[in-house]
Amino acid sequence: MAYLEEIREVQRARGPATILAIGTANPSNCIYQADFTDYYFRVTNSDHMTKLKAKLKRICENSMIKKRHVHLTEEILKENPNICTYKESSLDARQDMLIVEVPKLGEKAASKAIEEWGRPKSEITHLIFCSTSGVDMPGADYQLINLLGLKPSTKRFMLYHQGCFAGGTVLRLAKDLAENNAGARVLVVCSEITVVTFRGPSETHLDCLVGQALFGDGASSVIVGSDPDTSIERPLFHLVSASETILPNSEGAIEGHLREAGLMFQLKENVPQLIGENIEKSLEEMFHPLGISDWNSLFWISHPGGPAILKRIEETAGLNPEKLKATKHVLSEYGNMSSACVLFILDEMRKRSMEEGKSTTGEGLNWGVLFGFGPGLTMETIALHSANIDTGY
Repeated sequence: MAYLEEIREVQRARGPATILAIGTANPSNCIYQADFTDYYFRVTNSDHMTKLKAKLKRICENSMIKKRHVHLTEEILKENPNICTYKESSLDARQDMLIVEVPKLGEKAASKAIEEWGRPKSEITHLIFCSTSGVDMPGADYQLINLLGLKPSTKRFMLYHQGCFAGGTVLRLAKDLAENNAGARVLVVCSEITVVTFRGPSETHLDCLVGQALFGDGASSVIVGSDPDTSIERPLFHLVSASETILPNSEGAIEGHLREAGLMFQLKENVPQLIGENIEKSLEEMFHPLGISDWNSLFWISHPGGPAILKRIEETAGLNPEKLKATKHVLSEYGNMSSACVLFILDEMRKRSMEEGKSTTGEGLNWGVLFGFGPGLTMETIALHSANIDTGY
């Protein structure tokens, strides 16, 4: 047994899992929120639904979103009219696009992360790929291996249909891989394209309008490893601890069902309330053992599900207005990109810190929190610590 313990110790890393690089990418096609209502009802041939059009306009005006990037263009929709109808059979057309475009967009983000990382891509040991859409065999993880030219022996994990909380899930999994495999360098990729959820309006399913108003397309990527070589690698954030929980009394709050008409989402109005009721409990469980009870002393990376959720978080946690500034910026510029969002916000956080000349990556603060929320209703919570170059990490 002593010999086995020695082997086990050699296999483990010494230090904490650390984010070493970040990359993001979006489709070139951009839609401005102020124009979206007219665009949406025109391309779906729904201008006669005047009450729904007025409702979507109000949702867009209150969304805090300025613009979004989407793969679907008006030309693509004209070629695939079934996608524009609420429940028309269209899954084949959607899948034909997604199985190509999801890994392709992921490759753009991953290439940026690898370039920033500075080490040869042959030193990537693990790949985690996450997407809400484009289920296929072999999956987007396999396709990305080929697109990037990674080693065929790269150990890969494919996560489909996790939804908006999965930006936390991939970091939790990357943390375990990096800390339990000495020398591991884990490439994490989240690639989200709304082709699977775009559809025309429905008189009976009004939550469809919320999804059309909020979601955008984007891919984000990070490289995670322990014991960084600081002569080459630049540590950004330590992944200190991670947890996942299903919120009580939340069954059916957020659901997605794959049908012939694509992915049909169900969203209940009490989602912001459920998150607000549980956010402080999660903070206490994560940070009280670290001696932290002032939530304004943390930098915040919160999935921007929508303005009502952000408002409830601010009120419940007693946050100063600037605490969710990075989150609101990403929501404004890109919309809700599901699992990819929190990595966009991490990138925004480190950029703001660098611009302000601070020595750490989290707005000059040591400790931070990352939240993901999504179907279940599932909450992911990660304690982050800014990696200060002066400390050797």
